[in-house]
Formats: sequence, structure tokens, C-alpha cells
Amino acid sequence: MELRLLRYFWTVAEEKNFSRAAQLLRITQPTLSRQIKELEEELGTPLLVRSNRELELTEAGHFLKERAAEILTLTENTERSFRQQQEGSLSGHFSIGCVEADNSDTLAMMLEELVSDYPQVTFNIVSGTSDDIRDRLEKGLVDLALLLEPVAIEGLETLVLPRVEKWGLLVAADSFLAQNKTIQANELKGIPLLSSGRPELQQMLEQWLGYSFADLNIIGTYNLIFNVFALVENRVGSALTIEGVVANRRLNNVKFIPLEPAIERNCLLVWKKTRIQTPVVKEFIRRFKEAFKA
Repeated sequence: MELRLLRYFWTVAEEKNFSRAAQLLRITQPTLSRQIKELEEELGTPLLVRSNRELELTEAGHFLKERAAEILTLTENTERSFRQQQEGSLSGHFSIGCVEADNSDTLAMMLEELVSDYPQVTFNIVSGTSDDIRDRLEKGLVDLALLLEPVAIEGLETLVLPRVEKWGLLVAADSFLAQNKTIQANELKGIPLLSSGRPELQQMLEQWLGYSFADLNIIGTYNLIFNVFALVENRVGSALTIEGVVANRRLNNVKFIPLEPAIERNCLLVWKKTRIQTPVVKEFIRRFKEAFKA
């Protein structure tokens, strides 16, 4: 399967229209339609449902679009890395995967300094859970990652960032729990709760609880906290989360209450041991090590 065909298919799948996709790709519409038809024949399955309106993806089409995006991104990153290696200069682009955490502002500060010193450097930040970002790092879709423990670090170089992330309960400001200075394990029983769906975090919380995580009244799970704020504000449930996700937000209708005894976990800057880094990435890592004397 040629990269050219993958790029053709991804563009058609994104535009959902052969005419617009052909214009973007600078080829004729009949040529593009024929190429996609040949790709479907090669794979032995239809990828698109053609109609008078916009195109729709089949199940196989959705799968291929996701894979095509990963392959094309990896190809572009690889080509860019070769160019940067040949130039040997601090210019170019790199990608960072980042969880929601208090140490995000540390990352922002380091990026600000880097692009200020080297204006030719650009970057892309991808947000997600530690598992999502770890997977993208493995696939080469990001160069570096900011992860929150607990997370598997086999095959990774790690740098522990300075501030620990403290776990607690995010509650509505007018909730009866908002009067608490801390939250203890027995106070969580029976309360409608929102929690991360990551098994590693649930196991960590279970150790702190001293009883089964299944005994909690978990009414919903989430991966990123942004959409949970409204649920907490409207007293649908209280969210188990880290303090860092609310530390720099102006939230008058919710309150973060730390767990007691405290659960504190490290935030890590990580990169693949076996990957040869570009000069830009090497410089970024060097600055982190110098800043925190690693």
C-alpha cells in the first residue's frame, strides 16, 4: 500500500467529498475516484458509501482513516527528523504528549524559553491520558511525553518534575462536603462519584481506601477533566482527580479537597531510550535536566 494512496484516502475521508479532496490534492476528480476504487479492490472491502450528498465511511473506512493518520504523521516526523539531523541546527518541529497536571505550567515555561531563544522551532502539544500519550510515544507520534504516575516506564528515559501531584475530591462549592478540609476514605461511601476509567488509578485509589473500589458509588468515568466541571457544578457527582487540573483555573462553583492521608504522585518527562533524537529534542531535554539538576 503506497503512502500516496493513503494520503489520497485520508483527504477524501476528511473532506467527505471527491471534488474538494481532488482540489486539495491537485489531481483530477476521475483520477482520485479511480485510485480510491483500486485501493478498495486491493483491500477487498468497501471503504466509502457513495451518495448524492457527502461520502460516508464504512467501518473498514473508519479503521483505515485512523491508521492512515498515524502512518502519515510518522512519515512526516521521520522526514522532518532527517532534515533536522542534516541541518544540525536548532530549527524544526517536535511533538509533546501531555496529561492534565499542575506541572503543565512547567512545560509551558520551558517551551517559552526554547522558542524565544530559537524562533525557528515550532511544536505541537497533544493532550490525553497517560495511557493514550504512552501509546503515541511508543508509535513515534510524539517525541516526548509528560505523564502522571502510576504509568509503565519500561523502555523509557525518565525525568521527575519538581512538584508532586496531590489527589483529592472535586466537589460543588455549595455541597455539604465543601466544608471539609480533607476527605477520608469512609466519607466517600455512598457519594455519587466520577472517576478515571484507568485501571491503574483505580487500583491506586483502592489501596488508599482500604476496601474494594467496587464498593464506591461510581456513576460515571472520564478520561479528561474538562467536561466534568459542569457535572460537579450541577451536583451530578463529585470527581476524584488531582489538584493540578484546577490549580490555574478560575472556578468559583467548585472546590478541591485533598484526600487524607495524602496521595501524592510524581509527574514525569519521558522519552524513548532507543530513539535517536533530533537536535531540537536533545536541547529541550538538556534544558529540563539543567533546570532540575538531573
